[in-house]
Amino acid sequence: MKFKSPQTLYEIATLIGAKSVGDDNFSITGINEIHVVEKGDIVFVDHPKYYSKALNSAATTILINKKVDCPEGKALLISNDPFRDFNKITKHFNPFIQSKDSISNSAKIGKGTVIQPNVFIGNHVEIGANCLIHPNVTIYDHCIIGNDVTIHANTVLGADAFYYKNRPSGFDQLISGGRVVLEDDVDLGASCTIDKGVTGDTTIKEGTKIDNQVHVGHDTVIGKKCLIASQTGIAGCVVIEDEVTIWGQVGTNSGITIGKGAVILGQTGVTKSIEGGKTYFGTPISESREKLKELAEIKRFLKDRKNA
Repeated sequence: MKFKSPQTLYEIATLIGAKSVGDDNFSITGINEIHVVEKGDIVFVDHPKYYSKALNSAATTILINKKVDCPEGKALLISNDPFRDFNKITKHFNPFIQSKDSISNSAKIGKGTVIQPNVFIGNHVEIGANCLIHPNVTIYDHCIIGNDVTIHANTVLGADAFYYKNRPSGFDQLISGGRVVLEDDVDLGASCTIDKGVTGDTTIKEGTKIDNQVHVGHDTVIGKKCLIASQTGIAGCVVIEDEVTIWGQVGTNSGITIGKGAVILGQTGVTKSIEGGKTYFGTPISESREKLKELAEIKRFLKDRKNA
């Protein structure tokens, strides 16, 4: 999530009540999670296991819960609760604004686009030309939709990421400040749910077609010309490269990559990153030919044992 204008280290430290290490005028341009950070970003870290990764990431300001040596060219914000203070920053620069109309006055809707009854379109949404939005679709604030997109009834774009910290008092939500971005010629079936990014974008690229009742988690990127069948569940921070086919009732782990042109057969559990250009099946996932051979061997073994 980028700020509308650069902030200084001093301004952010004052906002969250943290101690700063570095030049008070050190420039900060946004906040992001570790997997998408860029120069100018703040990243937060609150576990020693990830200190090194955060300090050596592309982020130039690290919000951390321990005083450590500051890497050259970077700054620190030292907090007793980085998770809480990351939320403070998100709330300050991207506050929730209540909608008073079914279609916000700040929404931009392109020529030839048809909006059916009972659609909700939030603040600062952008929808391109010649789209068709069917009844009861909900499009949260800041979503971006390209040209020639079709969205079927009851689909929801931009709900919060499923991201919580377990505290003694209960689960504390990491506030989502990202967006959903649909490129041109995307089709979404009925009752799909596409969560927004925590700080970045959940993106579905040009020409991809998604069936009914598919869930896409936060910060996932789905490539061009993919086909995804019904009841598939895609976790957060997944990268699906171009021209991937995913059949029904597939589930994935978070943070994995599915290579270009892969085909995943129905009811497969994608538990790890997989190469493109191959067909996969089963849980744990294997190439389909190998998995079918395994099943045939098991069947043969059981038959032989029964006849022994």
